[in-house]
Amino acid sequence: MSVLSGLVCVHNEEARLAECLARLAFCDEIVVVADRCTDHSEAIARKMGARVVSGIFPVEGLRKEAGVAACRGDWIVELDADEAVTPALAREIRETIARADAGDWYQVPVDNFVGAQLVRHGWGGSFGASSVARLFRKGVKRWKKERVHPGTTFAGVYGGRLDNAILHKVDDDIVDMVQRLNRYTTLRGQDLADSGKIKGLWDDLFRGVRRFCKCYVSRKGYKEGDMGFLIAVMAGLYPLLSNLKAREIRALNGQSVQAMRSGAVIGLDLDDARLGHSA
Repeated sequence: MSVLSGLVCVHNEEARLAECLARLAFCDEIVVVADRCTDHSEAIARKMGARVVSGIFPVEGLRKEAGVAACRGDWIVELDADEAVTPALAREIRETIARADAGDWYQVPVDNFVGAQLVRHGWGGSFGASSVARLFRKGVKRWKKERVHPGTTFAGVYGGRLDNAILHKVDDDIVDMVQRLNRYTTLRGQDLADSGKIKGLWDDLFRGVRRFCKCYVSRKGYKEGDMGFLIAVMAGLYPLLSNLKAREIRALNGQSVQAMRSGAVIGLDLDDARLGHSA
């Protein structure tokens, strides 16, 4: 019989962690990775019977890998604290991993909510997803070393897409959505600045327009009215803001290096002057 681990990575999620973990009761074990938590997240996780891995994980990929390493099950279902598994999805997951012909990893649909509004269409462009690969055998999924939305690779056989969806409370309101865009693009900008893979302005604009059209037209964001339009705008702004922030970070880093070098030269001059005076 397959052993199933539920994995949740959190940073100060005390307000919604209990509900998320309660929905994972169908798992054989629950592992919570507590990344720099200063609230009651760790205490809540332990009270609900989860095994807790505490640490400092500024890179999301490393956080995920630490969680997978702590899981004892041969299957893992991965959630964020703002997500929940429905009873129907729980049954489908159990039935799927029990099959003799089960694949090695599966895509799971996502029902995204902004406040109380279910927004089915238009997600994409690093700002949201309508389907995620969250059910997999241990050792099958790997994450790149990135701060936000790290790329992933998979080994083994793709098993297909499940029928039932994860419930995702993606944003409380439009203010929350704008703040998330700012937070994500800052982290992405840091990744780009570190890697040096910073695009030009016109390339950013082209990619932004392309992402807007993809979300609003191809992924039918127009069906969601004003919210679909706003999501497409956010997806379009994502690459532009990320690269602008990356250029700003590189410029500031360059100024810091120059200032340090200037300070070193000034210090040398002062030392030389003192040496000359004493001589």
